[in-house]
Amino acid sequence: MKQIAPMILSLALLGACASNAPEPASAISSPQWKLTIFAAASLTGAFGEIAVLFESAHPGVDVSLNLAGSNTLRAQIEQGAQADVFASANTKELDALVAGGFINQDAHQIFLTNRLVVITPPNNPARLSEIDDLARPGLKLILAAEEVPVGRYARQMLDIAGADFSAKVLANLVSNETDVKQVVAKVQLGEADAGIVYASDAVAAPDLPVIEIPPEWNVLAEYPIAPLKSASQPKLAAEFVAFVLSPQGQAILQKWGFSSAE
Repeated sequence: MKQIAPMILSLALLGACASNAPEPASAISSPQWKLTIFAAASLTGAFGEIAVLFESAHPGVDVSLNLAGSNTLRAQIEQGAQADVFASANTKELDALVAGGFINQDAHQIFLTNRLVVITPPNNPARLSEIDDLARPGLKLILAAEEVPVGRYARQMLDIAGADFSAKVLANLVSNETDVKQVVAKVQLGEADAGIVYASDAVAAPDLPVIEIPPEWNVLAEYPIAPLKSASQPKLAAEFVAFVLSPQGQAILQKWGFSSAE
């Protein structure tokens, strides 16, 4: 009996280990794999919807979204933050990660485009009707900071419009925000008479009146996406990128006001 008891104990332990072994993805009910997506703040709504659908198609996968200004996300990755996929609102930040060895040179591609619009608070208290009104003395304007992609695009647009116009508009600048969602939030709260954001942000905030920017002044924002070399889930990262590029993923992005890559 002294020899049988250890055998029974061993079998019991083996059974316990077997019951704790990872189950196939199709059989598990709680997340077993975490996929971390670093994405530009302007992608908040669209990527939130895409993440839910991706999780539904990949049982056991938990998609975690880190949403911020693309420049902030790039800095976080350079400082060692773990990410599986990076989706930027401009090519500059992604190119910097390629140069730094974080992303393979041939791994990224443009997956959508965006354009700028002017938004005002609900009911448009300053009674703005065209972009020329942004040069009105005393107007309060909010932009994203110049190092943030949408802030850089806005200043490029103003440069295209002309040096005199640009100087008058920037004289009305009362705040520089860390990402485009902060611009939207402050305009919604009435902390400024206007803000310059992406067309997709206007779709996500339908309560805010929109003033279109003349096509000859507007700037085309190109968004690249790529998996990271250090992705903890490289196969899932590639599948997420493929889903974003798929007809279903592109349809979701267009619903949120983005345009397909041109």
